[in-house]
Amino acid sequence: MLLTGKVWEKLLFVLNMILVVVCANCYVGFVGLLCGVLLALGLLVANLLPLISTAKFPNLRVRICNHGVKCLTIFSIATVVTILIQLIQLFTWLNVLGWGYVLWSGLQCVIVLAILFWNGMISVYATSVQLGLKIRVWGILLGMIPIANLVMLAMIIRKTKAECSLEVQKHILDLERKDRQICATKYPILMVHGVFFRDTAFFNYWGRIPKALEKNGARVFYGGHESAAAIADSAMELSERIETIVRKTGCEKVNIIAHSKGGLDCRYMIQHTKTREHVASLITINTPHRGCEFADYLLNVIPQKVQQKVADTYNTCLRKLGDDTPDFMAAVQNLTHEFCAKFDANTPLPEEIYCRCVGTIQNKATAGKFPTNFTYGLAKYFDGPNDGLVGIDSFQFCPEYTLLRTQGKRGISHSDIIDMNREDIPGFDVREFYVQLVADLKNRGL
Repeated sequence: MLLTGKVWEKLLFVLNMILVVVCANCYVGFVGLLCGVLLALGLLVANLLPLISTAKFPNLRVRICNHGVKCLTIFSIATVVTILIQLIQLFTWLNVLGWGYVLWSGLQCVIVLAILFWNGMISVYATSVQLGLKIRVWGILLGMIPIANLVMLAMIIRKTKAECSLEVQKHILDLERKDRQICATKYPILMVHGVFFRDTAFFNYWGRIPKALEKNGARVFYGGHESAAAIADSAMELSERIETIVRKTGCEKVNIIAHSKGGLDCRYMIQHTKTREHVASLITINTPHRGCEFADYLLNVIPQKVQQKVADTYNTCLRKLGDDTPDFMAAVQNLTHEFCAKFDANTPLPEEIYCRCVGTIQNKATAGKFPTNFTYGLAKYFDGPNDGLVGIDSFQFCPEYTLLRTQGKRGISHSDIIDMNREDIPGFDVREFYVQLVADLKNRGL
Protein backbone atom coordinates (compact mmCIF):
# COMPACT_ATOMS: atom_id res chain seq x y z
CA MET A 1 0.00 0.00 0.00
CA LEU A 2 1.46 3.34 -1.10
CA LEU A 3 1.84 6.06 1.51
CA THR A 4 0.02 9.33 0.90
CA GLY A 5 1.82 12.67 0.76
CA LYS A 6 0.63 13.68 4.24
CA VAL A 7 1.80 10.36 5.72
CA TRP A 8 5.22 10.81 4.11
CA GLU A 9 5.41 14.35 5.54
CA LYS A 10 4.67 13.10 9.05
CA LEU A 11 7.10 10.19 8.71
CA LEU A 12 9.91 12.46 7.53
CA PHE A 13 9.15 14.90 10.33
CA VAL A 14 9.35 12.16 13.00
CA LEU A 15 12.59 10.74 11.53
CA ASN A 16 14.07 14.24 11.39
CA MET A 17 13.16 14.87 15.02
CA ILE A 18 14.65 11.55 16.14
CA LEU A 19 17.86 12.32 14.26
CA VAL A 20 18.15 15.72 15.96
CA VAL A 21 17.56 14.21 19.42
CA VAL A 22 20.18 11.51 18.75
CA CYS A 23 22.72 14.07 17.52
CA ALA A 24 22.11 16.25 20.55
CA ASN A 25 22.24 13.54 23.20
CA CYS A 26 24.83 11.02 21.96
CA TYR A 27 27.92 12.62 23.43
CA VAL A 28 31.01 11.70 21.39
CA GLY A 29 33.71 13.58 23.31
CA PHE A 30 35.12 10.40 24.87
CA VAL A 31 34.66 8.12 21.88
CA GLY A 32 36.82 9.36 19.06
CA LEU A 33 37.18 11.07 15.69
CA LEU A 34 34.97 8.63 13.74
CA CYS A 35 31.98 9.25 15.97
CA GLY A 36 32.61 12.98 15.68
CA VAL A 37 32.47 12.74 11.87
CA LEU A 38 29.27 10.68 12.07
CA LEU A 39 27.76 13.29 14.38
CA ALA A 40 28.65 16.09 11.95
CA LEU A 41 27.10 14.16 9.03
CA GLY A 42 24.00 13.42 11.09
CA LEU A 43 23.65 17.09 12.02
CA LEU A 44 24.06 18.11 8.36
CA VAL A 45 21.33 15.68 7.28
CA ALA A 46 19.07 16.85 10.11
CA ASN A 47 19.35 20.45 8.90
CA LEU A 48 18.80 19.58 5.22
CA LEU A 49 16.03 17.01 5.62
CA PRO A 50 13.29 19.64 6.23
CA LEU A 51 13.82 20.78 2.61
CA ILE A 52 12.34 17.48 1.41
CA SER A 53 8.59 17.72 1.04
CA THR A 54 5.77 16.23 -1.02
CA ALA A 55 3.95 19.59 -1.07
CA LYS A 56 3.63 21.58 -4.30
CA PHE A 57 5.33 24.89 -3.60
CA PRO A 58 4.71 27.87 -5.90
CA ASN A 59 8.33 29.04 -5.70
CA LEU A 60 11.67 28.65 -3.91
CA ARG A 61 10.81 31.36 -1.38
CA VAL A 62 7.88 29.39 0.03
CA ARG A 63 9.90 26.14 0.01
CA ILE A 64 12.68 27.73 2.08
CA CYS A 65 10.14 29.35 4.41
CA ASN A 66 8.49 25.95 4.91
CA HIS A 67 11.95 24.49 5.59
CA GLY A 68 12.44 27.13 8.30
CA VAL A 69 9.06 26.36 9.88
CA LYS A 70 9.95 22.66 10.11
CA CYS A 71 13.36 23.43 11.62
CA LEU A 72 11.83 25.64 14.30
CA THR A 73 9.07 23.15 15.07
CA ILE A 74 11.54 20.26 15.36
CA PHE A 75 13.81 22.47 17.47
CA SER A 76 10.93 23.17 19.88
CA ILE A 77 10.02 19.50 20.35
CA ALA A 78 13.61 18.26 20.37
CA THR A 79 14.53 20.84 23.01
CA VAL A 80 11.85 19.54 25.38
CA VAL A 81 12.90 15.92 24.80
CA THR A 82 16.59 16.79 25.20
CA ILE A 83 16.01 18.60 28.50
CA LEU A 84 14.23 15.52 29.86
CA ILE A 85 17.04 13.22 28.68
CA GLN A 86 19.72 15.45 30.19
CA LEU A 87 17.88 15.68 33.52
CA ILE A 88 17.50 11.90 33.68
CA GLN A 89 21.18 11.52 32.83
CA LEU A 90 22.14 14.07 35.45
CA PHE A 91 20.33 12.30 38.29
CA THR A 92 21.14 8.71 37.29
CA TRP A 93 24.66 8.73 35.80
CA LEU A 94 26.34 11.68 37.48
CA ASN A 95 28.19 9.54 40.05
CA VAL A 96 29.37 7.15 37.33
CA LEU A 97 30.34 9.58 34.56
CA GLY A 98 31.23 12.66 36.55
CA TRP A 99 30.58 16.37 36.05
CA GLY A 100 32.95 16.63 33.08
CA TYR A 101 30.87 14.28 30.97
CA VAL A 102 27.61 15.96 31.96
CA LEU A 103 28.86 19.47 31.16
CA TRP A 104 30.40 18.54 27.81
CA SER A 105 27.31 16.56 26.90
CA GLY A 106 25.15 19.59 27.73
CA LEU A 107 27.37 21.79 25.58
CA GLN A 108 26.94 19.40 22.64
CA CYS A 109 23.15 19.61 23.08
CA VAL A 110 23.26 23.40 23.03
CA ILE A 111 25.40 23.49 19.87
CA VAL A 112 23.27 20.97 17.96
CA LEU A 113 19.99 22.65 18.86
CA ALA A 114 21.38 26.15 18.27
CA ILE A 115 22.44 25.23 14.72
CA LEU A 116 18.96 23.91 13.96
CA PHE A 117 17.32 26.97 15.58
CA TRP A 118 19.34 29.49 13.59
CA ASN A 119 18.86 27.48 10.41
CA GLY A 120 15.11 27.80 10.89
CA MET A 121 15.07 31.39 12.12
CA ILE A 122 17.26 32.73 9.31
CA SER A 123 15.15 30.84 6.76
CA VAL A 124 11.84 32.32 7.91
CA TYR A 125 13.24 35.80 8.54
CA ALA A 126 14.70 35.88 5.03
CA THR A 127 11.67 34.54 3.16
CA SER A 128 8.43 35.16 5.08
CA VAL A 129 6.12 37.94 3.93
CA GLN A 130 3.62 37.64 6.76
CA LEU A 131 6.06 38.13 9.65
CA GLY A 132 6.38 41.78 8.77
CA LEU A 133 8.82 44.24 10.32
CA LYS A 134 7.00 44.46 13.65
CA ILE A 135 7.20 40.75 14.54
CA ARG A 136 10.77 40.54 13.26
CA VAL A 137 11.87 43.39 15.54
CA TRP A 138 10.01 42.01 18.57
CA GLY A 139 11.51 38.60 17.88
CA ILE A 140 15.00 40.09 18.10
CA LEU A 141 14.28 42.28 21.16
CA LEU A 142 12.62 39.49 23.16
CA GLY A 143 14.92 36.73 22.00
CA MET A 144 16.98 36.71 25.21
CA ILE A 145 14.10 37.16 27.67
CA PRO A 146 12.80 33.88 29.17
CA ILE A 147 9.13 33.04 28.55
CA ALA A 148 8.78 36.04 26.22
CA ASN A 149 11.11 34.38 23.72
CA LEU A 150 8.99 31.22 23.82
CA VAL A 151 5.86 33.25 23.12
CA MET A 152 7.56 34.96 20.16
CA LEU A 153 8.85 31.63 18.84
CA ALA A 154 5.32 30.18 18.95
CA MET A 155 3.97 33.25 17.18
CA ILE A 156 6.63 33.08 14.46
CA ILE A 157 5.99 29.36 13.87
CA ARG A 158 2.21 29.90 13.75
CA LYS A 159 2.45 32.85 11.34
CA THR A 160 4.90 31.28 8.93
CA LYS A 161 3.23 27.86 8.99
CA ALA A 162 -0.11 29.46 8.07
CA GLU A 163 1.61 31.47 5.33
CA CYS A 164 3.19 28.40 3.74
CA SER A 165 -0.04 26.42 3.99
CA LEU A 166 -2.04 29.17 2.28
CA GLU A 167 0.51 29.62 -0.51
CA VAL A 168 0.52 25.88 -1.22
CA GLN A 169 -3.29 25.76 -1.24
CA LYS A 170 -3.50 28.70 -3.64
CA HIS A 171 -0.85 27.21 -5.89
CA ILE A 172 -2.71 23.90 -6.08
CA LEU A 173 -5.96 25.75 -6.83
CA ASP A 174 -4.32 27.70 -9.66
CA LEU A 175 -2.84 24.50 -11.10
CA GLU A 176 -6.21 22.74 -11.01
CA ARG A 177 -7.95 25.54 -12.95
CA LYS A 178 -5.03 26.51 -15.18
CA ASP A 179 -6.60 25.09 -18.33
CA ARG A 180 -9.82 27.00 -17.70
CA GLN A 181 -8.07 30.40 -17.72
CA ILE A 182 -10.94 31.90 -15.75
CA CYS A 183 -9.49 35.44 -15.92
CA ALA A 184 -8.84 35.44 -19.69
CA THR A 185 -11.27 38.26 -20.43
CA LYS A 186 -12.06 39.48 -23.93
CA TYR A 187 -10.57 42.86 -23.09
CA PRO A 188 -7.42 43.40 -20.97
CA ILE A 189 -7.48 44.68 -17.39
CA LEU A 190 -6.32 48.22 -16.69
CA MET A 191 -5.49 48.74 -12.99
CA VAL A 192 -5.70 52.38 -11.93
CA HIS A 193 -4.05 53.48 -8.68
CA GLY A 194 -5.31 56.00 -6.15
CA VAL A 195 -3.84 59.22 -4.85
CA PHE A 196 -0.29 59.69 -3.48
CA PHE A 197 1.11 56.48 -4.98
CA ARG A 198 2.37 55.21 -8.32
CA ASP A 199 1.77 51.81 -9.91
CA THR A 200 5.10 50.09 -10.38
CA ALA A 201 7.82 52.74 -10.30
CA PHE A 202 9.25 51.58 -6.96
CA PHE A 203 6.92 48.91 -5.63
CA ASN A 204 3.78 47.21 -6.80
CA TYR A 205 0.81 49.25 -5.57
CA TRP A 206 -1.46 46.25 -6.15
CA GLY A 207 0.62 43.77 -4.16
CA ARG A 208 0.18 40.12 -5.16
CA ILE A 209 -3.04 40.73 -7.09
CA PRO A 210 -1.66 41.20 -10.64
CA LYS A 211 0.31 37.93 -10.50
CA ALA A 212 -2.77 36.07 -9.27
CA LEU A 213 -4.77 37.46 -12.19
CA GLU A 214 -2.07 36.65 -14.75
CA LYS A 215 -1.75 33.07 -13.47
CA ASN A 216 -5.41 32.67 -14.34
CA GLY A 217 -5.13 34.15 -17.82
CA ALA A 218 -5.57 37.90 -17.41
CA ARG A 219 -3.67 40.52 -19.40
CA VAL A 220 -2.83 43.32 -16.97
CA PHE A 221 -1.87 46.93 -17.67
CA TYR A 222 -1.39 49.88 -15.30
CA GLY A 223 -2.57 53.50 -15.39
CA GLY A 224 0.90 54.91 -14.88
CA HIS A 225 -0.41 58.44 -14.17
CA GLU A 226 0.80 61.06 -11.68
CA SER A 227 0.59 60.21 -8.00
CA ALA A 228 -1.25 63.44 -7.16
CA ALA A 229 -3.21 65.68 -9.51
CA ALA A 230 -6.64 67.18 -10.06
CA ILE A 231 -9.25 64.67 -11.26
CA ALA A 232 -9.49 66.34 -14.67
CA ASP A 233 -5.70 66.15 -15.18
CA SER A 234 -5.51 62.50 -14.11
CA ALA A 235 -8.41 61.70 -16.42
CA MET A 236 -6.54 63.14 -19.41
CA GLU A 237 -3.46 61.07 -18.55
CA LEU A 238 -5.57 57.93 -18.31
CA SER A 239 -7.29 58.73 -21.59
CA GLU A 240 -3.93 58.91 -23.33
CA ARG A 241 -2.81 55.70 -21.63
CA ILE A 242 -5.87 53.80 -22.84
CA GLU A 243 -5.47 55.14 -26.36
CA THR A 244 -1.87 53.88 -26.34
CA ILE A 245 -2.89 50.43 -25.07
CA VAL A 246 -5.64 50.10 -27.67
CA ARG A 247 -3.36 51.24 -30.46
CA LYS A 248 -0.48 48.95 -29.54
CA THR A 249 -2.49 45.82 -28.74
CA GLY A 250 -5.54 46.19 -30.98
CA CYS A 251 -7.73 45.23 -28.02
CA GLU A 252 -10.47 47.80 -28.87
CA LYS A 253 -11.49 48.21 -25.21
CA VAL A 254 -10.25 47.76 -21.65
CA ASN A 255 -11.80 46.63 -18.37
CA ILE A 256 -10.90 49.14 -15.66
CA ILE A 257 -10.35 48.30 -12.00
CA ALA A 258 -9.75 51.59 -10.17
CA HIS A 259 -8.93 52.15 -6.53
CA SER A 260 -9.74 55.19 -4.39
CA LYS A 261 -9.41 58.50 -6.29
CA GLY A 262 -8.63 56.45 -9.39
CA GLY A 263 -12.34 55.66 -9.61
CA LEU A 264 -13.18 59.37 -9.76
CA ASP A 265 -10.48 59.92 -12.38
CA CYS A 266 -11.99 57.17 -14.53
CA ARG A 267 -15.56 58.41 -14.18
CA TYR A 268 -14.44 61.86 -15.32
CA MET A 269 -12.50 60.35 -18.22
CA ILE A 270 -15.53 58.35 -19.36
CA GLN A 271 -17.79 61.39 -19.11
CA HIS A 272 -15.55 63.99 -20.74
CA THR A 273 -13.17 62.30 -23.21
CA LYS A 274 -13.53 60.33 -26.43
CA THR A 275 -11.86 57.37 -24.71
CA ARG A 276 -15.30 56.45 -23.40
CA GLU A 277 -15.76 54.21 -26.46
CA HIS A 278 -12.71 52.18 -25.43
CA VAL A 279 -14.03 51.29 -21.95
CA ALA A 280 -15.90 48.00 -21.59
CA SER A 281 -16.34 48.07 -17.81
CA LEU A 282 -15.49 50.09 -14.72
CA ILE A 283 -15.09 48.59 -11.25
CA THR A 284 -14.30 51.07 -8.50
CA ILE A 285 -12.65 49.85 -5.30
CA ASN A 286 -13.15 51.93 -2.12
CA THR A 287 -13.65 55.08 -4.15
CA PRO A 288 -14.95 58.19 -2.29
CA HIS A 289 -17.73 58.96 -4.77
CA ARG A 290 -19.21 61.45 -2.29
CA GLY A 291 -15.91 62.48 -0.79
CA CYS A 292 -14.56 62.41 2.77
CA GLU A 293 -16.03 64.88 5.24
CA PHE A 294 -12.94 64.73 7.44
CA ALA A 295 -10.96 66.12 4.46
CA ASP A 296 -13.21 69.21 4.50
CA TYR A 297 -12.60 69.53 8.24
CA LEU A 298 -8.80 69.26 7.96
CA LEU A 299 -8.64 71.83 5.17
CA ASN A 300 -10.63 74.22 7.33
CA VAL A 301 -8.67 73.82 10.59
CA ILE A 302 -5.09 73.43 9.30
CA PRO A 303 -3.51 76.86 8.57
CA GLN A 304 -2.91 77.67 4.91
CA LYS A 305 0.83 78.07 5.49
CA VAL A 306 1.06 74.57 6.96
CA GLN A 307 -0.98 73.12 4.11
CA GLN A 308 1.28 74.78 1.55
CA LYS A 309 4.43 73.61 3.35
CA VAL A 310 3.19 70.00 3.30
CA ALA A 311 2.19 70.33 -0.36
CA ASP A 312 5.56 71.80 -1.38
CA THR A 313 7.44 69.06 0.48
CA TYR A 314 5.35 66.32 -1.12
CA ASN A 315 5.61 67.79 -4.62
CA THR A 316 9.39 68.19 -4.33
CA CYS A 317 9.86 64.59 -3.16
CA LEU A 318 7.61 63.11 -5.84
CA ARG A 319 9.34 65.02 -8.62
CA LYS A 320 12.55 63.33 -7.54
CA LEU A 321 10.76 59.96 -7.55
CA GLY A 322 9.41 60.27 -11.07
CA ASP A 323 6.34 62.54 -11.16
CA ASP A 324 6.45 65.36 -13.70
CA THR A 325 3.89 67.77 -12.25
CA PRO A 326 2.55 66.51 -8.90
CA ASP A 327 -0.13 68.72 -7.34
CA PHE A 328 -0.81 67.71 -3.74
CA MET A 329 -3.38 70.41 -2.95
CA ALA A 330 -5.42 69.85 -6.10
CA ALA A 331 -5.67 66.14 -5.30
CA VAL A 332 -6.71 66.75 -1.68
CA GLN A 333 -9.30 69.38 -2.60
CA ASN A 334 -10.84 66.98 -5.10
CA LEU A 335 -11.46 64.47 -2.30
CA THR A 336 -13.56 66.71 -0.08
CA HIS A 337 -17.22 65.95 0.54
CA GLU A 338 -18.21 69.32 -0.90
CA PHE A 339 -16.39 68.74 -4.19
CA CYS A 340 -17.29 65.06 -4.63
CA ALA A 341 -20.99 65.57 -3.87
CA LYS A 342 -21.19 67.98 -6.80
CA PHE A 343 -18.96 65.75 -8.93
CA ASP A 344 -21.12 62.70 -8.29
CA ALA A 345 -24.32 64.58 -9.10
CA ASN A 346 -22.89 65.89 -12.38
CA THR A 347 -21.27 62.62 -13.53
CA PRO A 348 -24.07 60.24 -14.50
CA LEU A 349 -23.75 56.49 -14.73
CA PRO A 350 -22.58 55.46 -18.23
CA GLU A 351 -25.39 53.11 -19.27
CA GLU A 352 -23.49 51.38 -22.08
CA ILE A 353 -20.59 50.45 -19.76
CA TYR A 354 -20.82 47.71 -17.14
CA CYS A 355 -20.20 49.28 -13.73
CA ARG A 356 -19.67 47.82 -10.29
CA CYS A 357 -18.46 49.30 -7.01
CA VAL A 358 -16.80 47.72 -3.98
CA GLY A 359 -16.26 49.00 -0.45
CA THR A 360 -14.79 47.60 2.77
CA ILE A 361 -14.98 48.22 6.51
CA GLN A 362 -12.01 48.51 8.87
CA ASN A 363 -13.31 47.41 12.27
CA LYS A 364 -11.01 49.49 14.48
CA ALA A 365 -8.12 51.94 14.23
CA THR A 366 -5.33 49.58 15.27
CA ALA A 367 -6.38 47.06 12.61
CA GLY A 368 -4.91 49.24 9.89
CA LYS A 369 -1.40 50.42 9.14
CA PHE A 370 -0.30 53.99 8.51
CA PRO A 371 -2.10 56.14 7.51
CA THR A 372 -5.44 54.38 8.09
CA ASN A 373 -4.66 53.69 11.76
CA PHE A 374 -4.28 57.45 12.19
CA THR A 375 -7.23 58.63 10.07
CA TYR A 376 -9.75 55.95 11.11
CA GLY A 377 -10.97 57.93 14.14
CA LEU A 378 -11.49 61.12 12.14
CA ALA A 379 -13.28 59.26 9.37
CA LYS A 380 -15.50 57.51 11.92
CA TYR A 381 -16.42 60.79 13.61
CA PHE A 382 -17.40 62.52 10.37
CA ASP A 383 -18.33 59.66 8.03
CA GLY A 384 -19.33 56.77 10.30
CA PRO A 385 -18.16 53.19 9.58
CA ASN A 386 -15.22 53.39 7.17
CA ASP A 387 -12.15 51.72 5.70
CA GLY A 388 -9.75 54.02 7.51
CA LEU A 389 -10.23 56.84 4.99
CA VAL A 390 -13.60 56.58 3.23
CA GLY A 391 -17.03 56.22 4.83
CA ILE A 392 -19.32 53.44 3.62
CA ASP A 393 -21.93 55.96 2.41
CA SER A 394 -19.40 57.17 -0.15
CA PHE A 395 -18.55 53.86 -1.83
CA GLN A 396 -21.64 53.34 -4.01
CA PHE A 397 -22.20 55.03 -7.35
CA CYS A 398 -24.05 52.30 -9.26
CA PRO A 399 -26.68 49.64 -8.47
CA GLU A 400 -24.22 46.73 -8.39
CA TYR A 401 -22.50 47.27 -5.06
CA THR A 402 -20.48 44.92 -2.82
CA LEU A 403 -19.63 45.83 0.78
CA LEU A 404 -16.98 43.54 2.24
CA ARG A 405 -16.53 43.00 5.97
CA THR A 406 -14.92 40.40 8.22
CA GLN A 407 -15.74 39.12 11.68
CA GLY A 408 -13.63 40.02 14.67
CA LYS A 409 -11.37 43.01 15.24
CA ARG A 410 -9.45 43.11 11.95
CA GLY A 411 -11.66 44.25 9.12
CA ILE A 412 -10.38 45.31 5.67
CA SER A 413 -8.69 48.70 5.36
CA HIS A 414 -8.31 51.08 2.43
CA SER A 415 -4.85 49.63 1.73
CA ASP A 416 -5.76 46.01 2.55
CA ILE A 417 -8.20 45.86 -0.35
CA ILE A 418 -5.36 46.43 -2.83
CA ASP A 419 -2.96 44.13 -0.96
CA MET A 420 -0.54 47.00 -0.43
CA ASN A 421 0.77 45.40 2.77
CA ARG A 422 0.85 41.84 1.34
CA GLU A 423 -0.93 40.70 4.50
CA ASP A 424 -3.10 37.58 4.72
CA ILE A 425 -6.33 38.69 6.40
CA PRO A 426 -8.35 36.10 8.35
CA GLY A 427 -11.68 35.58 6.64
CA PHE A 428 -10.74 37.42 3.43
CA ASP A 429 -8.56 36.24 0.55
CA VAL A 430 -7.79 39.44 -1.34
CA ARG A 431 -6.14 37.70 -4.29
CA GLU A 432 -9.02 35.28 -4.81
CA PHE A 433 -11.49 38.16 -4.53
CA TYR A 434 -9.92 39.85 -7.55
CA VAL A 435 -9.65 36.57 -9.44
CA GLN A 436 -13.40 36.05 -9.03
CA LEU A 437 -14.05 39.71 -9.84
CA VAL A 438 -12.27 39.34 -13.19
CA ALA A 439 -13.73 35.86 -13.78
CA ASP A 440 -17.16 37.51 -13.57
CA LEU A 441 -16.12 39.94 -16.30
CA LYS A 442 -15.14 37.00 -18.50
CA ASN A 443 -18.49 35.32 -17.87
CA ARG A 444 -20.18 38.55 -19.01
CA GLY A 445 -18.27 38.41 -22.28
CA LEU A 446 -16.09 41.36 -21.39
